[in-house]
Amino acid sequence: MATEVVVTAGLRYGPSGKLMDVYRPVAAPGPAPVVLLWHGRGPDERDVLAPLARAAAELGVVVLVPDWRPDAPDGGRTHLRESAAFVRQRVAGLGGDPGRVALAGWSLGGKAAVGVALNPTAFGDFRPRAVVGIAGAYASAAPTTGTVPLDDLRRHGRPLPPIPVWLVHGTADPVVDVARSRELHMALGEQGRPVSLAEVPTDHAGVVMAEYVPAHDRCLPSTAAHAVAAGALTADVLARAATDGGRPGGRSWPAEPTRRENRCR
Repeated sequence: MATEVVVTAGLRYGPSGKLMDVYRPVAAPGPAPVVLLWHGRGPDERDVLAPLARAAAELGVVVLVPDWRPDAPDGGRTHLRESAAFVRQRVAGLGGDPGRVALAGWSLGGKAAVGVALNPTAFGDFRPRAVVGIAGAYASAAPTTGTVPLDDLRRHGRPLPPIPVWLVHGTADPVVDVARSRELHMALGEQGRPVSLAEVPTDHAGVVMAEYVPAHDRCLPSTAAHAVAAGALTADVLARAATDGGRPGGRSWPAEPTRRENRCR
């Protein structure tokens, strides 16, 4: 059953002065599992992920959604590091359990998150119990590490213990083809690492309850049926990753919708 959610908007989370929204379940019986959720390539677009964050918080997890700027000189790495440091230092005071933190991201944010799973030492001392990559591509450098996740997997093999990876991707994604997540899923599985892939019948933005709006030339929250349904599954994956950590499980929806114009990432 969904629980009531309280939102704290516009928290400054680090020396760079970037803002973060925090979604907290009101009825949590104790410290709740935590999701740090990074948006995609559009600078400072935490608002895009608001419906997804709320849906996940309704399932009993604390969700933190920071702004960050991929167009910063360092590709946004400083902002991402600061958001992770905020979680380590402050999440207990926000009702979260610092021992149960999942790191998640959408599109470029998904690549950034998976980069931490496959090359954790390159991101400092932040080690999530699980990582969720949503509609990401993993064959180019991640903003968090400066290295290519698939190359890291081949180079470093299986660290002990490996960070579990949960993947979600829309089967009608015209921006990042679902084959990118399938490729990573297969590569992780071949090494015996904990991994799952959930495929949903939606596009690049629909998987996070959003849609591309040409008049704004960006993604915005969506109430379209395919986006609401797909986003509910993504929210469930986020909550399970934070709660279960090392026990990924995926399911696929076989239907495939019409591909839509979609430029946001």
